[in-house]
Amino acid sequence: MKKWMQSKYRLLATTSVVLVYLVIVAGAVVRMTGSGMGCPDWPKCFGYLIPPTEEATLRWAPGRAFEKGQVIIRGEQLLLAREDFTTGTAFSEENWSVYTRHDYAEFNAVHTWIEYLNRLLGALAGLAMFLLALASIGWWKEKRYRVVLAWIGVVAIGFQAWLGATVVYSVLEPVKITLHMFMALLIAGLLLWMVYDARRGSEPRAYDPRLTRLWWVLFPLSFLQILMGTQVRQFIDHQAEALGMEAKALWLQEANALFYVHRSFSIILLLLHLWAAYRVSSLGLGLKKVYVTLWVLLGIIASGTAMNYLGFPWGSQALHLVLASILFGLQWYVLLEMQGARRTRISS
Repeated sequence: MKKWMQSKYRLLATTSVVLVYLVIVAGAVVRMTGSGMGCPDWPKCFGYLIPPTEEATLRWAPGRAFEKGQVIIRGEQLLLAREDFTTGTAFSEENWSVYTRHDYAEFNAVHTWIEYLNRLLGALAGLAMFLLALASIGWWKEKRYRVVLAWIGVVAIGFQAWLGATVVYSVLEPVKITLHMFMALLIAGLLLWMVYDARRGSEPRAYDPRLTRLWWVLFPLSFLQILMGTQVRQFIDHQAEALGMEAKALWLQEANALFYVHRSFSIILLLLHLWAAYRVSSLGLGLKKVYVTLWVLLGIIASGTAMNYLGFPWGSQALHLVLASILFGLQWYVLLEMQGARRTRISS
């Protein structure tokens, strides 16, 4: 049993990373389509484990059976069934309580199912991380830190689920959306560390101290750029709310100073990545992921340019967010590989 658990550790760590990134992609699609309130309650969706596909399900009708907690929309309110019951010939307020978390009471089947699939992927990621934590117990005697990291991951994904609930309860408050995204990045970073640890020994053996020092500068600067990007996105969210979705060309017309810093800072990051790619190529270091990070950064710059000059074309915001998340993961993994190559050089 112990050997079997150890053998599944790497597979489950990799699966968890993939699922967390799929959740990030799904979250980007939710934002792109405006589906964040597709499920106005949590953890269920309109009180159902599997959400409705048509509005009639959320309307009161005589002779219908409801379970406790299931939702109807009446007027401009969400009402929750107090107990299991079957409706009579007339509506009775005694059977219902008003949903008080917020006053959002709309149904859009497409938005509901997009948000539901996002939550479903989140649940699968949580399950994978829980199974990873169970499998890690097989390493308790040999590598106890693996067990600690895996169970920290379980706590983190639970906290992330709670953050997701607060996002819904706040009706998509931008600050809480940002916290939710950063927590997803931290979870991804933790899992990538576990994947690297499980693959330790397979990293490139060539080591360049100058490149490693450069990467130690580049990685936090990129994280700072992501942080600035979230602040710019919050500004854009407020502009979208004030000016409307049809006025995309005006969202950045009165951009704040942070937007221009964020835009210009991308040039510095591009130059640093080009320098890193040049050293990897000229010294034959074998760190191929450095090239990938460069291409991902170019994609981020291209999508940002499209948003700025082409009036936020469809999908550009989601692509920008997903590529930034991928860049973070790649840079972190490359840093782990560089440190591993350094340890290998010192020990040899």
